[in-house]
Parts: sequence; structure tokens; C-alpha cells
Amino acid sequence: MVRSTTESATRDRLLAAAIDVFAAKGYHGAVVDDIVAASRTSKGAFYHYFPSKQGIFITLMDTLAGMVEARVEEAIAAQRGALAKVEAALRVVLETAAEQRELAKILLVEAVGLGPELEQKRLEIHRRFAAVIQRHLDRAVAEGSIPAQDTALAARAWLGALVEVITQWLVAEGEDLRTRLPALRSLLLRSIGAAEAGRRPAAGPRRQRRPQ
Repeated sequence: MVRSTTESATRDRLLAAAIDVFAAKGYHGAVVDDIVAASRTSKGAFYHYFPSKQGIFITLMDTLAGMVEARVEEAIAAQRGALAKVEAALRVVLETAAEQRELAKILLVEAVGLGPELEQKRLEIHRRFAAVIQRHLDRAVAEGSIPAQDTALAARAWLGALVEVITQWLVAEGEDLRTRLPALRSLLLRSIGAAEAGRRPAAGPRRQRRPQ
């Protein structure tokens, strides 16, 4: 048990260091020695957990995708109605990107154009998120919340818009990313023919008030 805990801690240190190194130097500028030095481990430890620089990079891509997926599923479960679930997913993706800026930069900026294997992983992640969006758009059509349409195309368009907004924020380092949610939400809802009159954005989990 102690050994297992120690090994897990070492792996986590390597991953945390890799986030900082890739964010600071980019994929091509980073080398394994940088990650080893930043994590205060050893090359032996690195290669025990990861086959290469590309291997740890792919692990980071999966880490961010898994984190977002878990948060999205939690937010979706708290909503009623397919359209509210899609809106909740949109909110959570923006919030997670804002909170995990360096990981988001790795996935959406650094991961572009790095070769067939990394591109395949990037597209796989995009397909996973598009499938989540499409699933709930299909349900929204079935519920009558939106008109019948090509939900696969709509889901890809939603994802493309979301990725573009986050990417521009990552590059420009402007205002808080979350301030862009209302305009983006309005635009995307109009794109699928959803009626916005009298509707409020999907809310996050309610916080309990502290006793006065």
C-alpha cells in the first residue's frame, strides 16, 4: 500500500510538472529532462510511467478530457429537460477551461498539428464531446424544445464555436472567460431554433446558506 501510494505521488508530480513545462515551452520546446527537473524525480521514474514525451502529453490530454466529462455529467444530472442539460454542459466546459487554463492550453493550442497520433487523440476527444451534445439535442428534438434538424451537424457547430471562444481567450488573455457565456449561449440557442423568451440559463448546483 505504501509503495502504491508513493508511486502514485511520483506519477502525479511528473504530470503536474509536465503541465507547467508544456505550457511554458510548448510541445516542441519541451524535453523530458525539463519535466524530470521540474518534478524533482529521475529519468528512470519518468520512463517507468511514460514511454516518451508524446506519451505523457497524451495522458495530459486524457486527464483534461476526463475531468471535463466528469463535471459535465454531474451538471447534466442536476438538470431537467434536454435543452437545460446541454446548456449546463456548455457552462461547465467554460468554467473548467477558466479554472484549468494551463491544461486547456495544452489540449486546445499545443495539441494542434503535432503529428498523426496526437491529432487522432485530439479528434477522438472532440468526437466524445460532440456525441454528448448531440445526444441531448436529439432528446430536445424529441421533447419538442427545438425543431427537427441535423443534430450531428449542430453538435459539431456548437463544439467548434465553444473551442474557438476558449482558444481565442487562451491566446489573448483577456477578460474572464465566463463573462462570454451569456452571449455564446444566446447565439448557440438561436442556431438550433430554441425559444429563449422567459428562459433562464441552466443554473449550477445551489449553495446552502450559512446560518446567520
